[in-house]
Amino acid sequence: MPTDAAPLDPYALDRPGLRGFVADLGEPAYRADQISGWLVRGVDDPHEMTDLPAPLRSRLADRFAASRPELVAHTVADDGHTHKLLLRFPDGEAIETVLMLYPRRATVCISTQAGCAMGCPFCATGQAGFRRQLTAGEVVRQVLVADAALRTGAIAEARQAGADGAGTGAVVLPDDAPDHVTNVVYMGMGEPLANLPATLASVRWLNDPDGFRLSARGITVSTVGLVPGIERLAELRLPVTLAVSLHAATDELRDDLVPVNRTHPLAEVEAAMRDFRRVTNRRVSIEWCLIGEVNDDDVQADRLAAIARRQRAHVNVIPMNPTPGVRWKEPTPQRCRAFVERVRRGGAEITMRDTRGRDADAACGQLLASYTLGGGSRLPAAIGAAERVDGARR
Repeated sequence: MPTDAAPLDPYALDRPGLRGFVADLGEPAYRADQISGWLVRGVDDPHEMTDLPAPLRSRLADRFAASRPELVAHTVADDGHTHKLLLRFPDGEAIETVLMLYPRRATVCISTQAGCAMGCPFCATGQAGFRRQLTAGEVVRQVLVADAALRTGAIAEARQAGADGAGTGAVVLPDDAPDHVTNVVYMGMGEPLANLPATLASVRWLNDPDGFRLSARGITVSTVGLVPGIERLAELRLPVTLAVSLHAATDELRDDLVPVNRTHPLAEVEAAMRDFRRVTNRRVSIEWCLIGEVNDDDVQADRLAAIARRQRAHVNVIPMNPTPGVRWKEPTPQRCRAFVERVRRGGAEITMRDTRGRDADAACGQLLASYTLGGGSRLPAAIGAAERVDGARR
């Protein structure tokens, strides 16, 4: 076998791809099942695949790329129920992954891009800018890092950036938490449907009934409203949960809060949501980041309720996380309750979600923003959009 063959990430191979790779090596087909068994358990070092013959392990080591991410920061919040991981890949790019533990459920929130190009002014990830797409293997590896932590009961040594030393210790899992990942949400850094090849490939890898075996109904893919991507999900009839981040119920406000709305306005997004529900028979959820004195008024609540009724969608409201560099604020508890109650009176199903991890920079976007911004300086790309929205409301 030539030693100058291009290195590859084994997690970027689906089941047919792995079988073809093994066949090209001149190995029997069952070797693919053996290798897959190790990969599902998070073992990507061929030298640790002890049921393979030594010569094959050496050949695989020559081909498999060094793509395992390094854990550079680990924060624990919510009495051990939330674990935020800052992972750095060999090229230096860092992304966030969050493990959230609930009764009988372990959910991993994963990233699909290093940064984000959507430009939503209230989002620290978007204002830090887009750097590159993640590969399917890099998306899958985030789930496996969390799954391994659950199965072993321990997290590897975590070094806090900017600290003098490193902290090491076992994870004390809540008594009612499962010992494996049960749910995956594509709601971390980046827009999943702007990296559709990696999103689809990773969904299929995780859903493989002969591999990781994660139920498609345990997978949620979020989007700010990229209509072509929603249409593609419907075309493939993937029975995942689709979560659409609206954040505004009028085109005027949404143009500023979610700039892609200028390309795909609300009417177009609603049509795509209806088609997805019709084809997959899966209810779509609406995500709403509630921003104090921006999208928490009665007009937005009434229009949101109308959209949710038309779509037969469930609304998830999450108060905005205070984030370095973004000057908007979370709404008051009184305003949160009033908004939720008004949407509910408008005939929509709505839930106020708890915000995980605030006490350890573990809420979405906070950990990377804290490391990147350090002293809390503003994210430059947020300034213009924030001023436009504030001006429009005056």
